[in-house]
Amino acid sequence: MSRVSVTGSKRVIDDVIEAAYAHHSLHVTDYDDRYEGFDPGTSLDGAETVNERLVTVRSLESILDVDEDDAEVARSLDDDGLEAELDRVRDRVNELNDRRDELQGAIRDRQEEIDRMEPFAELGIDLDYLRGYDSVEVVVGEAKPAAVEAALGDAETVDAFDVFVGGDVLAIVARPTDGDAEGVVQDALVGVDIALLDVPDADASPEEYVAELEAEQADLRDELDGVEAELDSVKEEAAGFLLRAEEKLTIEAEKKEAPLSFATTENAFVAEGWVPTESYPDFEAAVVDAVGDHVEVEELERASFTPDGDHHSEPVGRSGGTESPSADDGSASAETEAAVATDGGHAAHGTDDPPVVQDNGSAAGPFELLVQAFGRPKYTEFDPTLLVFLTFPAMFGFMIGDVGYGVLYAAIGFFMYSRFEGAFRELGSVAMWAGGFAILFGIYFGIDVFGYHAYQLLPGDVHWPVAGKGLSPADLDWGLSFLVVSVAFGIVHLNVGHAISFVSILKQHNAKHAVYEAGSWLLILNGAWIWIFSGVFPNSKPDFLFEAVSVLTFGTVSFSGFPVLIGWAGAVAAVLGLVLLGIGEPPELAEFLSPVVNVISYARLMAVLLAKGGMALAVNLLAFGAYIDDGGDGSFHFIFSAEHLAHVQETPSEELVFAGITTAFDPAAIGLVGVVALVAGVLVAVVGHLVVLLLGVTSAGIQAVRLEYVEFFGNFYEGGGREYLPFGRDRKYTRDD
Repeated sequence: MSRVSVTGSKRVIDDVIEAAYAHHSLHVTDYDDRYEGFDPGTSLDGAETVNERLVTVRSLESILDVDEDDAEVARSLDDDGLEAELDRVRDRVNELNDRRDELQGAIRDRQEEIDRMEPFAELGIDLDYLRGYDSVEVVVGEAKPAAVEAALGDAETVDAFDVFVGGDVLAIVARPTDGDAEGVVQDALVGVDIALLDVPDADASPEEYVAELEAEQADLRDELDGVEAELDSVKEEAAGFLLRAEEKLTIEAEKKEAPLSFATTENAFVAEGWVPTESYPDFEAAVVDAVGDHVEVEELERASFTPDGDHHSEPVGRSGGTESPSADDGSASAETEAAVATDGGHAAHGTDDPPVVQDNGSAAGPFELLVQAFGRPKYTEFDPTLLVFLTFPAMFGFMIGDVGYGVLYAAIGFFMYSRFEGAFRELGSVAMWAGGFAILFGIYFGIDVFGYHAYQLLPGDVHWPVAGKGLSPADLDWGLSFLVVSVAFGIVHLNVGHAISFVSILKQHNAKHAVYEAGSWLLILNGAWIWIFSGVFPNSKPDFLFEAVSVLTFGTVSFSGFPVLIGWAGAVAAVLGLVLLGIGEPPELAEFLSPVVNVISYARLMAVLLAKGGMALAVNLLAFGAYIDDGGDGSFHFIFSAEHLAHVQETPSEELVFAGITTAFDPAAIGLVGVVALVAGVLVAVVGHLVVLLLGVTSAGIQAVRLEYVEFFGNFYEGGGREYLPFGRDRKYTRDD
């Protein structure tokens, strides 16, 4: 990337903005008030009008529910045509939208009135009988009749009363002992839980009044449907125009507000930013061609990026723009130079850190989303996207390790990839890769399909070397071996992280810093684990540390630990690493155990593998039943049917674990209980495996991300870089004729 400066007279700022926008390569750096004599720029004339029109267009799009699929082919759109058409569409849409709001409000009012009338319809008394009395008071409400009657009977102010009940509603008629009847009932019912209802002002019976309201409501709905149809017609006619207008006005607004990021004085402006170095000559030519000698384009600095994460900042002399004008160049250019000189000349402003463009190809590119969730890489940092692409799906697939779940994850990912854009599309690609690795590991783990080892269906002479994940008594050694695999992967993963840190520090500083800050951790990490996997103090170390290699290689390779001498050499290397760390970074000595602890953290790979496998096994066991062969020392096998259950119960060498729900179904004697058991078992299996599928995202997915972010990135990566956002945009709905 190259940091560039564009300096010129304010008289040509419009043309400079047009040229820079059309070139679409300048990442503008905001001016931050750091330099005396300069102020942030102001919007160009007409910006307020453009923004008002843009707000109008977006409001109309919202009312009509316009989306990008409603666009037609790109067309040109001039200002006069935009203004006239926008006024016409706005007036028509606002008229229809106001009428729609009125109709919707009237429909709501009718519904509220219907809701008010329902209690009176339930009561079954004409409304005329519930009002208009002088000598008695009539009150309607919702309450318990017994409580009301008791309160009225005890009231000294009530001479006589009657209560009419209909459903949950009651009407109370009471005559006072003496005096005015108004308020006598309510005074008597103080302390009674009653919800009073206002009697509607209508002459018809409640049933007739409700029918009348429903008829009015139906007419209003018909009229509303007509208005909606007219709005749909307007949408079909105007959607393309609105999308073109939004794009055109958005472009105009961005251009007119561009000076807000510039440093300006009364007569001149300075715009700074970053362009790709290879684009600088074209950018310079585009600006100079637009305004000639009225502007100076200068390349201030070049920053290069290499895979080791190095950021080389090379100051660049005046390499472009126009030469200083001579007296024959005319007064305009002379005035420009004079204005810039008077106003303080060139002013560098904004951050010096270049923006970052991540380009990892089509396969690894979607994994940039996971990296950016932690933080976009700085220009000085190694972009770990490719490493995440190589490790995240493998960790996820190892933890899930099931063909059935893997197919579903891949299918969900394909759906997201094919139906959405942006982040959801990228997540879909990640899910497809993760599902693919889950399928591969599922095949390795005995063709595991939703917790069922399908290798059992192969012909008897076909031997599948890996018979499970370590859940059955027969394959316990595999579970312990996968623990060693998880730890070994962690050692390799962390070595890569520390190695990247070493190279980065070496390039940016020197060998001494690299040895103290990264080499020390490499020595501690590898030295400690060589000692752990060595023959030093063999009786204090579990046997599976050394037996795992033989299990994983099917007995073709044996490993009894590193020789004692190498083990002690590892211990010496670890101590040397501690010494170097103490010399170079004394505060970090408090974390001297982190290489061991962080590697042990990778044991979560095996833990989630067994947890997910155990959950799938539990679902199948509950639904279909299971037994263990060879007198309890073998593998889990599912039962499925009543006939098979009977066989298991009669076979001494087979130990029943759980009968299962579906085993109550006997095809030879179909009964209601058996059918219910079959349906319930299948339902338990489907719902259970869906739960395991969802938990796979929150367990395997989150754990894999955690290992990437905490254990791996913590060794070499900080993030916090800026995205490259070039000034300008690609047109989609309009043409720049």
